[in-house]
Amino acid sequence: MSARGLIVAAPGSGAGKTTLTLALIAAFIRRGVSVRAAKVGPDYIDPAFHAAALGTPGANLDTWAMPPPLLDAVLADSAADTDVVVIEGVMGLFDGVAGEAGRTGATADVARLFRLPVLLVVDVRGQAQSAAAVVRGFAAHDPAVRIGGVVLNRVGGERHHVMVAAAIEAIGIPLLGAVTRDDTLTLPERHLGLIQAREHSDLPAHLDRLADMAERRLDLDAILAMAAPIAAPPTLPAMPAAMRPPGQRIALASDAAFTFVYPHLLNGWRRAGAEVVAFSPLADEAPPDHCDMCWLPGGYPELHAGALAAAARFRAGLARFAETRPVHGECGGYMVLGAGLEDADGRRHAMSGLLGHATSLAKRKLHLGYREARLLRAGAIGPAGAVLRGHEFHYATLTEAGPDDAFVALADGEGRPLGEAGGRRGNVTGTFFHAIAQRDPS
Repeated sequence: MSARGLIVAAPGSGAGKTTLTLALIAAFIRRGVSVRAAKVGPDYIDPAFHAAALGTPGANLDTWAMPPPLLDAVLADSAADTDVVVIEGVMGLFDGVAGEAGRTGATADVARLFRLPVLLVVDVRGQAQSAAAVVRGFAAHDPAVRIGGVVLNRVGGERHHVMVAAAIEAIGIPLLGAVTRDDTLTLPERHLGLIQAREHSDLPAHLDRLADMAERRLDLDAILAMAAPIAAPPTLPAMPAAMRPPGQRIALASDAAFTFVYPHLLNGWRRAGAEVVAFSPLADEAPPDHCDMCWLPGGYPELHAGALAAAARFRAGLARFAETRPVHGECGGYMVLGAGLEDADGRRHAMSGLLGHATSLAKRKLHLGYREARLLRAGAIGPAGAVLRGHEFHYATLTEAGPDDAFVALADGEGRPLGEAGGRRGNVTGTFFHAIAQRDPS
């Protein structure tokens, strides 16, 4: 393993981590550098942009949810046969849950564990020399987390640049770029964050603009030189399954309504001998009959509720499938398994009715955070009593609980009980909870 790695982090959310990460990827590719990417924490959307830029799937590195052997194996897999791995952080550099040191989910955990340098993105709107105090504080906060360089974002002009740069250079931390305010570099957003990569109207042209900006505004040679070797473990770890395959042939809903699947889960299932067969509910396709399990992942079914309600072959085929084989839905998939879905305009659309609950995007409430789920009943994702770690991130509310048995007992990232959730009826299970991995015995 000869790859080098660096982490793009920031003092907080919204500083421009994704924009800078994509700019580095696009500029390195233009230079002929072999690149892979990863994202710290539970996130589907940023890795999809990484994958679109690279043409290869991204990865997630989550110190709270992933057992250490899985974390090691995911990074080792990303570092195989490449020159540099660009890792995009989550939230602020040191933000995570309270708990076991090194298992907080923070970007700093990954930097510390793998001894990788941090390229700190600082949004300098509304400040000048004070930005140096921010950088000094982050550099001194944890001696085991090394700030290798700084990139200024949203610089107001040359005078602003000179003032901030002089203050940062005085504290001895390399200033490796400065990006001026430019709304054309910003990716559009919706209620769960950025729009999906597949929805961007002209992503290749946007990536070209980012590469042009990187060549003008960043010291790419110094950033590449800053990257540190990714140390190979004594024995290259085999990729462990994050959770057992839910079937031998898994029918996976995959289209614009169902997009949120973690690559490490699919990779683990395939390496364990399972086959993943994609089908499209939006194209009115039923789960393939030769499969023995159906998985409806998360996504944005609320944006396609009318089409899903009208997809008669899909709904009838899903019902027939569920008579004899397990069906599981996560988040958006759970919403589609219910009796009805109210869209953001208040229109109710009939869903599959395989579970009895109903959900609404008109009555929005943010549900966000790590979750530990203990299965109350056996299902496709594990036996009764199994414990999984993952997260919730949705604005949908449960407007009708339905008569089904609860499927999981949830706790938050710090172990506080959140009550029972989800539903099970016959072979059908579902929950808003997104699984990342089985909890390790420790």
